[in-house]
Amino acid sequence: MALGKYSRVDNRRSSSSSYCSTVTIVIFVGLCLVGVWMMTSSSVVPVQNVDVPQENKNEVSEPVNKSNGGNTKQFEDNPGDLPEDATKGDSTVNSENSSNSQENQEEKPEEKIEEKIEDKPEEKIEEKIEEKSEENTEEKPEERSEEKPEEKPETNEDNKPDDVSNTETGNGENKTEDGESKKNNEEKNSDGAETKKDGGENGSDGQGDSEEGSAEKKSESKDGELKSDSNESEKKSENSGEAKDGEKVNGQIEEKVEQNDNKESNESSGGKKENEQPKNQSPNEVYPSGAQTELLNETTTQNGAWSTQATESKNEMEAQAPTEQTGYGWKVCNVTAGSDYIPCLDNLQAIRSLRSTKHYEHRERHCPEQAPTCLVSLPEGYKRSIEWPKSREKIWYYNVPHTKLAEIKGHQNWVKVSGEYLTFPGGGTQFKHGALHYIEFIEGAVPDIAWGKRSRVILDVGCGVASFGGFLFDKDVLTMSFAPKDEHEAQVQFALERGIPAISAVMGTKRLPYPSRVFDVVHCARCRVPWHIEGGKLLLELNRVLRPGGFFVWSATPVYQKGAEDAGIWSAMKELTKAMCWETISISKDTVNKVGAAIYKKPTSNECYEKRSLSEPPICPESDDPNAAWNVPLQACMHKVPVDASERGSQWPEQWPARLEKPPYWLLSSQVGVYGKAAPEDFTADHEHWKRVVTKSYLSGMGIDWSHVRNVMDMRAVYGGFAAALKDLSIWVMNVVTIDSPDTLPIIYERGLFGMYHDWCESFSTYPRSYDLLHADHLFSKVKKRCNLVGVVVEVDRILRPEGKLIVRDDVETINELEKMLKSMHWEVRLTYSKDNEALLCVQKSQWRPQESETITYAIA
Repeated sequence: MALGKYSRVDNRRSSSSSYCSTVTIVIFVGLCLVGVWMMTSSSVVPVQNVDVPQENKNEVSEPVNKSNGGNTKQFEDNPGDLPEDATKGDSTVNSENSSNSQENQEEKPEEKIEEKIEDKPEEKIEEKIEEKSEENTEEKPEERSEEKPEEKPETNEDNKPDDVSNTETGNGENKTEDGESKKNNEEKNSDGAETKKDGGENGSDGQGDSEEGSAEKKSESKDGELKSDSNESEKKSENSGEAKDGEKVNGQIEEKVEQNDNKESNESSGGKKENEQPKNQSPNEVYPSGAQTELLNETTTQNGAWSTQATESKNEMEAQAPTEQTGYGWKVCNVTAGSDYIPCLDNLQAIRSLRSTKHYEHRERHCPEQAPTCLVSLPEGYKRSIEWPKSREKIWYYNVPHTKLAEIKGHQNWVKVSGEYLTFPGGGTQFKHGALHYIEFIEGAVPDIAWGKRSRVILDVGCGVASFGGFLFDKDVLTMSFAPKDEHEAQVQFALERGIPAISAVMGTKRLPYPSRVFDVVHCARCRVPWHIEGGKLLLELNRVLRPGGFFVWSATPVYQKGAEDAGIWSAMKELTKAMCWETISISKDTVNKVGAAIYKKPTSNECYEKRSLSEPPICPESDDPNAAWNVPLQACMHKVPVDASERGSQWPEQWPARLEKPPYWLLSSQVGVYGKAAPEDFTADHEHWKRVVTKSYLSGMGIDWSHVRNVMDMRAVYGGFAAALKDLSIWVMNVVTIDSPDTLPIIYERGLFGMYHDWCESFSTYPRSYDLLHADHLFSKVKKRCNLVGVVVEVDRILRPEGKLIVRDDVETINELEKMLKSMHWEVRLTYSKDNEALLCVQKSQWRPQESETITYAIA
């Protein structure tokens, strides 16, 4: 009994000891669970608080990495880049993983628990948690952290352009290679206005493919999750991936997705990240203005959130490319004409093969099959042209180093050599004592001419050095002067160097490059044209271009001299002009210059034509289009005068300057204009458009000194709006209507402006270095579809003076191509700007010429 009694006591003691041991274990297990729970809490908090500084992020990730056995993953999901449903799924998994991890901890053996406690004492864990909590509290309010996980999916789905902008901007010190290429391209934009195409491509990277990029990142992070040890470590490593946003993984790859988190941290803290944005840009902008970001819509997007190595390398190579493109291989033209080379007039091989030169065929255009691609040389000692109006009286000798004309015509006061200048006394064969007196003599003989009011645009045939047209500027008259490139050496070149409009042309076998019924006055002073021969074919061409009611002023020896030859010509001209129904208005003599002039007027109706006893010259058939003028053979016939009140030519235009801005009476609302509106509305809209462009951009925004600008060409004029907007300056504009464009040249003349037809696949009928400024509105993108763009650019170089300006408006692709080509010719880019797919380029020609030469065999004598 005693033994049994003793044994019972022992059993009670043993039972009590076992009970105490159990309680102790439960307490330890409870403490362990609390510790694990607190460790879990410490790793989750930084995920919600995205604004933790980089050094804190690294600290927070340390305990997670240790508990995970030191294993890290290359890519982790970033909730800011995932779709909303994917983010919600992740939060559900995290909550499930949290509960599962607690259950797993309860099932673990006591040894494991005790080992964990020994490795990470409770005091250190609590101290670590407190430190992190305090830091996070200082960095960001608690309620802000709780809101962020809900905002992230919204940011990705609704604010993609902002995400793209942040991706392009860069993240503090951790800049992507693609971002650096973008920055390099943007730095090359002049005046901060241009957005390069390559930069646009980089900018669109990820904007259109963000969902695809998110899918790739999810797939990669899923592969990483397979490497984790448990659901707990998977959850912690995901959180670690978010906390380590922006770090390099394995020292090689940076995640561009970091910008989504950066945007959120910038919004909440407004601290370090925002300060790292480029100057003058808001945190969510890459381009200077919102309008320019639309350029991204015109460029090609790249795959996913990361650009390819090929794209990055291509962008960097383009950024580092030298300004001079040696691939063009420019050479100087080796030709007989030297620095005066006009390809279509100096095709000596074609001229030698002509069967006849009776009708001045050798002075007409004979363009080579392929436009030359060599550059015309500069005359030695060339200087910047003298400014208008001083240039009317003198020019630099070395700019046009020809003295033959001074020797032949010096006594008639055409031109004289005076030291380093060529001087122009203002005379001519018919006006030795000055053109201005001669001009007043003509108006005195026929007051209805009314220079600068009724008569605004005139044609001067056989102009010589164009002193007549040069002094008509004083009367507010525009004169289209022309003369052949003949033995009167460089006469048209003298005119252009003086700042007077002129072209090299001849009255030969083809129509002049002008529409019908456009000139108010046609003038010929000793122009040496045999008007009366071959049925009056040449005079009938003047009848075609002369406006009904317009005047023909003929100042020649047959008018006032009585020699046998002159008398015969005068008799023939009287008979011809009568048959053409021209009215003789005046036959007058200038007592000062001792010359005479006959002035005729074209009829305004068909009444005279119908009453003629003889049908010579005949009336042209109705199938003959009088406006067809490009390479059309001359015909010895007359076109009827339009009589319908709505037909062009039936009425005289408004007086100058009212005619400049008023739509022509023959533009009907039933007609569709070039830009798709009713013709009068189209005209007005174009006029207002160019007034705005010229006033707000060209005159003040391009750094052009317009006092140095005199000779201007609009290489693709439509209604002449560009020229009209410049009317208050002391300049003249040659308006070119290309042969493949709508024929709006009659509208330009109706406005009191002038121009001509041309095909830019061929050279223009002018001397080298003729113009101070060229303007091309959407010309090059069209012409390059028909001919070699290099040849067109070479022609631009030929006719533009050194230090002259070229303004181009065209699509981005064409502008980029032109810019590279012109840079290779050592032209200076003054301005580039692009928006959507449209671009603007302003460049200045230099005096650079290549060292090598190219012999043009067909231009060698």
